[in-house]
Amino acid sequence: MILSGHDLGGITVATVLPFKANGAIDWAGYEAVLDHSARPETTDCVFVNGHAGEATALTDAERAEVILRTREQIGRDRPLMAGVIPTGYPDAVRQAEAAREAGADVAVIFPAEALGGGNASTAAPVKFMEKLAGELKMPLSVFQFPLASGFGFSTKALAEIAMIPEVVAIKEGSATMLAYEENWRAVKKAAPDCAILPSNFNWFMAQLAVGGDGILSGLASLTPGLLADLWRASRAMDLAAMRAASDRLHPIVRAIYGPAPVIDMHTRMKEGLKLMGVIDNAAPRLPLLPQSPEIVEGVRVALIDAGLL
Repeated sequence: MILSGHDLGGITVATVLPFKANGAIDWAGYEAVLDHSARPETTDCVFVNGHAGEATALTDAERAEVILRTREQIGRDRPLMAGVIPTGYPDAVRQAEAAREAGADVAVIFPAEALGGGNASTAAPVKFMEKLAGELKMPLSVFQFPLASGFGFSTKALAEIAMIPEVVAIKEGSATMLAYEENWRAVKKAAPDCAILPSNFNWFMAQLAVGGDGILSGLASLTPGLLADLWRASRAMDLAAMRAASDRLHPIVRAIYGPAPVIDMHTRMKEGLKLMGVIDNAAPRLPLLPQSPEIVEGVRVALIDAGLL
């Protein structure tokens, strides 16, 4: 499948990956997660091997198996994106080629370790993506990190990266509304066909009100229908319906993303899926840890408040 940014609109689920009690991947549970979160009526694209899927805790063979099994289950008609979390350039090429070989349509490039800490110039990520695009000749997406992490790219860098023909989308996770709007305006001016996929969980509604080509979120693993409702309302320019969908999402967003540390957000999503009977075990792989009974109870109450449990 040869994709453009126009093919990546709507809801993209960043899939969580369940494990068995012994730490092995629960493939039957993963199939159930896809049945729940990747239904065509709610979900347009699937993104695997990102933070939600605990990609850094997987082996190369496991990441390839996730792609293969996902492609087999969702078919060829919907785009499949796969995370590439590189230490440097050679590792980025290796991971992206492996993802393509396994069946991914788009390689989602996380910032390389050397570009973190806020020390990289604007030119560095642009040169990195230009060289990668020239060598791989496949659709690419940028995984924009929160600016506070030191790994997020500047507005100027994102606009220049978006003009690279192979770059079809930006997963926009800058984590401030000011940065989001600046990036939206600059990228759309420089490269109108590059899809901007908001993923800042605290501002789903606000981001779509400014402008967005869809939503990319791990939360779609748990609440695909609610995110689809918000997306459809934004497409219809229906503020009342957007507010209604956002009101239902709000308790879940706070239960999943509110408690510290925020890195446990995807484990909390799995706790929600366990409560809903989708999976049997919510425990992550190390270095992440299981959630406390208090956190799980908060998720349970939020799902009840939203009418999902």
